Amino acid sequence: MTGPTVLYLIKQVELAVRSHLDAVVESAGLTTQLYTALTVLERHPGITAAELARMSFIRPQTAAQTVNALEARDLVERIRADEDRRRIRLVLAPRGQRVLDQLREPVAELEERMLRAMDPEARAALRAALVTARSALDQEPVKTSLRARCRVAGGLVRRR
Repeated sequence: MTGPTVLYLIKQVELAVRSHLDAVVESAGLTTQLYTALTVLERHPGITAAELARMSFIRPQTAAQTVNALEARDLVERIRADEDRRRIRLVLAPRGQRVLDQLREPVAELEERMLRAMDPEARAALRAALVTARSALDQEPVKTSLRARCRVAGGLVRRR
C-alpha cells in the first residue's frame, strides 16, 4: 500500500475538525464536548446520562460531569421519568436550544469549508462511505485486550 492508511486519514480529519470546531463553539462559551452533548440531546430528547455517554463517545463519569456543566450554564434540564421516578431524563433547556441555533450557521460553514472541493456526488459518496464504515464496525463488539479489561492494584491483577 502506498500513502497513509484510511484509519490514519480519518484520524487526521478528526483532529483538524476538532481544532476548527473548538474555535467555533468557543464563541458560545462551550467546548466541543459540551457542544456534542447538546447536539445529541437535540436529536434525542429525554435520554438518560448513560445514553448520552454512549451517543457522545464519552465515559459515563465524563457524561455526569458534562451534564453538570451544561446544567450549571442553564443549557439542559433534568426531568424525572414518568415511568420510573428514579430515572432522570435530559432535555435541552430553552437557552441550550438558542445556543445551538446560534452555532448552526458557523458549524455549517465549517463543514462547507471542509467539503468545498467536492462536488455533490463526491459529498454523497463520502457520507455513504462513512456510514458504511461505521456500520461495519458496529456489527461486532469491540475486542479489548486482557490488559484493557484488568486493573493492576497493589501488584494484583483484578478483573473489572
